[in-house]
Amino acid sequence: MIVPDSPDLRLDALRAWLAPLAPQFGLELATIEPASADASFRRYFRVACTGGPHRSLIVMDAPPPHETTEPFIAVAKLMAQAGLHVPEILAHDTAAGFMLLTDLGNTTYLSALQATRYQDDDAYADTLMRLAIDALVRWQLASRPQLLPPYDEATLRQELALFPRWFIGRHCERSLTSTQSETLHAAFNQIVKANLAQPRVFVHRDYMPRNLMVCEPGPGVLDFQDARFGPISYDVVSLMRDAFISWNEERTLDWTIYYWKRARAAGLPVSDDLGSFWCDFEWMGLQRHLKVLGIFARICHRDRKPQYLSDAGRFLIYVRSVAGRYDALHPLLKLFDELKLDALSIRESLYIHGAYTPYAS
Repeated sequence: MIVPDSPDLRLDALRAWLAPLAPQFGLELATIEPASADASFRRYFRVACTGGPHRSLIVMDAPPPHETTEPFIAVAKLMAQAGLHVPEILAHDTAAGFMLLTDLGNTTYLSALQATRYQDDDAYADTLMRLAIDALVRWQLASRPQLLPPYDEATLRQELALFPRWFIGRHCERSLTSTQSETLHAAFNQIVKANLAQPRVFVHRDYMPRNLMVCEPGPGVLDFQDARFGPISYDVVSLMRDAFISWNEERTLDWTIYYWKRARAAGLPVSDDLGSFWCDFEWMGLQRHLKVLGIFARICHRDRKPQYLSDAGRFLIYVRSVAGRYDALHPLLKLFDELKLDALSIRESLYIHGAYTPYAS
């Protein structure tokens, strides 16, 4: 089946694909509306149902050749086998890039946790985060090599390379001197070495509040198609040091200790020393923070989605905080100072690109 790439034609094709499925699932095709979108080419729609067990279902549009549904199918199966709550795949057309899924609701962890910040409901936030950690431990316990692509040195370095290319070069419009390039390269070498020294497990790769749903049983887990086999602290730091919401160090440490204790009790290969695991957590986070800064800049300037860069300041704070705590990373912190890479300076630059919206510190 050949489907045009035009967004409007894609939606028409999606409706045509759903039409023969409507009687089986009670789909009300006139109710199709956007459910969510992400930083990729994927789009999601919600469609109401009458009769049967579902009030609504989700339709994924993953337009070839930009996207493929096969990894989603494979990882969904692994996660379901591990006891995680993921969408059930009711129908799919791999060639067309369409998929009909069960609906896990419309309340993300992100929206629920942001509400607790205004309601001062620490207990509710703690409950949600512990449920997410418990689910993560189940996911990691299911790990087996060779089932997912490796999160290897080449991948880690390719991701880090996005930072100088897209964030420093394209967004900040800076050119590094040879000395500055050497400093950044040396920091990358240290980061990758630390990351690769960690035990490896299944990695969701975007295990953050925006991709977790408040539902029963909770959490519902979404956006897992890019899962890999890699460093054990990756998903932990993704959850704790998020792109769109920040926690103070005390709460981050409390939740990380909860994970560490649960992981040790379950027999996962985390360090017996909390300090060593915390170091792994921080250095893994550093790799992710630099990568995401590059990705957000690329999404802004290549894909014309500037809204993601409004949270760049959050990642700069993360990077500077970690770099300031380790002597080996002080040259990286000095480089950030030289380039004026701080939250305030970057926020001011976002007005120029139309990307700024206020974010919580």
